[in-house]
Amino acid sequence: QVQLVESGGGLVQAGGSLRLSCAASGSIFSITAMDWYRQAPGNQRERVASIISSGNTNYADSVKGRFTISRDNAKNTMYLQMNSLRPEDTAVYYCSVTNFLGQYWGQGTQVTVSS
Repeated sequence: QVQLVESGGGLVQAGGSLRLSCAASGSIFSITAMDWYRQAPGNQRERVASIISSGNTNYADSVKGRFTISRDNAKNTMYLQMNSLRPEDTAVYYCSVTNFLGQYWGQGTQVTVSS
């Protein structure tokens, strides 16, 4: 089992920045992928950023150039730096990790961007 705890969400004005954190504990070995997803009301959950074991990253087109995913292996923590935030970025953000046991999710953190 893997436990994930997100933090860093909140209310920010358009154009502002937030950094989300995701602290992992438990069976955090052999992780193959770490991802950030988001879900806005009435929408499906979408993946916004990924980082795989090699360190390669991938981003949704909607956040490319504005969001940066990173990880600190020593702290077992993953981050999502979000810059130039827009009202359409408003959503609950979830972190997720995948290893040979399966895919695990955090509880989510609300990000609200006001116009």
